[in-house]
Amino acid sequence: MSETAIAPPAVPSARAGLLARPAAKAGLGIVVLFLFVCAAAPLIAPHDPYGQDLMSALAGPSWAHPLGTDQYGRDVLSRVLYGARYALFAVVVGDGLALLLGSALGLLAGYLGGALDAVIMRLVDILLAFPYLLLALILVAALGPSLLHSLIAIGIVYTPQYARLIRGQVLTVRQSDYVRATRALGASTPRILLRHVTPNSLSPVVVMATLQAGSVIIETAGLSFLGLGAQPPSPDWGALLADGQNYFLTAWWIATFPGLAIFAVVLGFNLFGDALRRAFDPRAQ
Repeated sequence: MSETAIAPPAVPSARAGLLARPAAKAGLGIVVLFLFVCAAAPLIAPHDPYGQDLMSALAGPSWAHPLGTDQYGRDVLSRVLYGARYALFAVVVGDGLALLLGSALGLLAGYLGGALDAVIMRLVDILLAFPYLLLALILVAALGPSLLHSLIAIGIVYTPQYARLIRGQVLTVRQSDYVRATRALGASTPRILLRHVTPNSLSPVVVMATLQAGSVIIETAGLSFLGLGAQPPSPDWGALLADGQNYFLTAWWIATFPGLAIFAVVLGFNLFGDALRRAFDPRAQ
């Protein structure tokens, strides 16, 4: 029997089949829709999200207000659409800050090692000892309630996860032959880190950033719900939930639709992030 006859069938790369799973397509579709809403909110929102009409306060869903109005007569649909921008801002600032700080700490700890590695990892262990929301509450209470302060707190809270991940990647990459060859040729440490170590350590970091986006949205909404994040009359989804909690039995739509928006967007990021994880996981190849 020839070798071609007994050769095992080719297994398609998991990376090539990133969107082969329906869940991955659904996640990507939700993320793309979320980004579209953020960009087109002024065009598709039927009303001014801040405009008040007390004569229409607590009106149920109708043709004029598809998702009803709140206690001040503001259109819930318009506020939910504009709230997507606050969620995107939270992902960019909160997740981005954690990514930058964590990557910088992980690169230094993993490549330089020694006493610096020990100090950074002990600091990371201290931050990981606190529950995420509790640590965020402590930081926001110290900085003062505002959306920007809540995002800074969230960025600090999620920094240790990125630091540990990138440190593990760097410990592997720095032992590779091309890094040793570059070091032998006399390249400086910053050049090696920026040109060789960082690009070859980012794949799992991108996956984590996508998965953490949903968590950042939940944490931001939670702080806003407690009055420590976005302040009224901002149409932040967490603030909308706080507005509707006292009217849930009589005007359920005020809190229900922002809650569904949070659920949908977080689900989309989680599904797409899980697809990325499967694509870049060597065990899935």
